[in-house]
Amino acid sequence: MHMADALISPAVGGAMWALTAGVMAWCARKVRETRDDRLVPMMGVLGAFIFTAQMINFSIPATGSSGHLGGGLLLAILLGPYAALLVIASVLTVQSLFFADGGLMALGCNIFNLGFFPSFIAYPLVYKLIAGNDRMGKRAWSAAMVAGIVGLQLGAFGVVVETTLSGISELPFKTFALIMQPIHLVIGMVEGLATATVVAFVARARPEALVRGQVALKEPKGRSVVVGLLVAAAILGGIASWFASTHPDGLEWSISKVTGSVQHIPPSAEPWPAVSAGTSLSGLVGGALTLVLAVLVGVALKACNKKT
Repeated sequence: MHMADALISPAVGGAMWALTAGVMAWCARKVRETRDDRLVPMMGVLGAFIFTAQMINFSIPATGSSGHLGGGLLLAILLGPYAALLVIASVLTVQSLFFADGGLMALGCNIFNLGFFPSFIAYPLVYKLIAGNDRMGKRAWSAAMVAGIVGLQLGAFGVVVETTLSGISELPFKTFALIMQPIHLVIGMVEGLATATVVAFVARARPEALVRGQVALKEPKGRSVVVGLLVAAAILGGIASWFASTHPDGLEWSISKVTGSVQHIPPSAEPWPAVSAGTSLSGLVGGALTLVLAVLVGVALKACNKKT
């Protein structure tokens, strides 16, 4: 659901940059107010994990489309909504600057769509209300499923609205929405299942990590959570990325359906799985860059706390 610059006008892109920057400044102030140093390592580790998880496009049966995880809901559950938005911003910034995934002008839109909606709507208004204190039972799984769907539906609708307001494409609002929403309903279901799985793992290994990412690295259980997520990120970026679907993602597929060109998309000639040292290197380097950027954000906020 990463928007490209071609869909966005400078006016809409600039407005979304300003809105997103304001939200990020507010989130940074809120994270500073927690004054919890234990949040910093989890911000970095989860940033790397989400970056590599987003590399794994999964095919959506009978559609010719694919989807990937957004990660905003998972980050909100494990870090709280404020740190979650800063981490998803780190992920999307690395993708945009170093991997040409989503444009710079559209970066404000992408951060808002993939970060704000799951963190500040799906998490507090859906997940928390349904799950309560449950993190491993049926309520937690149901909450993750419903919240995952809500977050993706809102993000997909945000893409439709921002594209329509830009007025530089020939994508009619009603038709675009009617195609975007159903395909992202399926992606949201997968998002919910993946989120519930990771939350259940963390809840078993270190329950207190579910309170704003409070993992003490000096304790064995705290280190096990961090190491487990780092290993998972390395496997996702280094190996599992070979098995990513070659079908267009939900946004690309929707645009093709609206414009009527979907039938002209040739089947990929690339071998599958795409065993490639370059793909592995991209995943590992991208994950590492995201880890560093997210940690630097946390450290900078920590340094500001000391000054005040």
